[in-house]
Amino acid sequence: MRAGRFNVVSRTFAMVDLPIPKPSENEVLVKVMAAGVCLSDAHFLDGILAPSSLESDAVTLGHEVAGIIEEIGSSVTNFQLGDHVVVVAGIRDQNGKLRTQGFDYDGGFAEYVICLAENLISIPLALPFEQACIIPDAVSTPWAAITQTAQMQSSESAAVFGVGGLGFHAVQLLKVVGCSVIAIDPSEFARNRALEIGADFAFDSKDPDLIAKVRSATSGTGVDAAFDFAGVSSIRKQALSMLAEGGKIVIVGIANEPIIIPSDMAFAYRRTQILGHYGSEKFHTKEIIQMVSDGALDLSTSISKILPLERALDAMTQLREKVGNPIRIVLKP
Repeated sequence: MRAGRFNVVSRTFAMVDLPIPKPSENEVLVKVMAAGVCLSDAHFLDGILAPSSLESDAVTLGHEVAGIIEEIGSSVTNFQLGDHVVVVAGIRDQNGKLRTQGFDYDGGFAEYVICLAENLISIPLALPFEQACIIPDAVSTPWAAITQTAQMQSSESAAVFGVGGLGFHAVQLLKVVGCSVIAIDPSEFARNRALEIGADFAFDSKDPDLIAKVRSATSGTGVDAAFDFAGVSSIRKQALSMLAEGGKIVIVGIANEPIIIPSDMAFAYRRTQILGHYGSEKFHTKEIIQMVSDGALDLSTSISKILPLERALDAMTQLREKVGNPIRIVLKP
């Protein structure tokens, strides 16, 4: 089978031929029908991100995967051949440590992928693989950040910094919760796109009057939460300045840089919080699948481009360089 492999020692990516793996008794072989390309894949290649527990020098990338069950291990009883599934983007080892697919173990930039049966979720036959594959990260990660980490409630206000892959879906999901949403992005194209999917306001992050505009949009109080999906250190200072009393910053995008608090007095006096967020749990992915099935969430505009698997490196380059301002690029084996 063909697979996109990254060697962490030589720091090289290549499409290679590998044997089709065989599932053990608790595993399932999935024929990959679609794999989403995430900016974190490009960050992995660039050295911004690193695996936490990779057991070899190379790994098959891809943590957003949907496909069809091709072969089942002898102890697996809850799935059948031909079932349509998505793969949860991470597992917890025997010590409870989170390991991420496509970083710490082989992912879905391949024609086939081996998965623990417990890491699969069935999807409706009517849900296109191209849309389904992005759910385990691009959609479920912002959903978990909103509902679990930030614990957002209806009528609260939120600023979303970076309305690309994850931030685009954060805008949609915050509106599902019932929040007022301010989208913040330097791209006019991205801001207009955010308004089209329900953002109440959209401002330029480079605007010198940004803080004043956010406060005006929130009747002077500031936002209850600011979500950093951009992974840019400078915007965190902006976010702190626009928070309401007791407000919180939720950092999802990773810059791999220190978090700086400009004034500990203001931070303490206003009871501000800084929260980190990573990934999602299996139940978050299930909730998103149900939302899409019920018609409460539309992912039809989320797929900006579909490319063949052989163009995986090109896809990561386009995402990194924002060619065409993509939300998600999907690979098809």
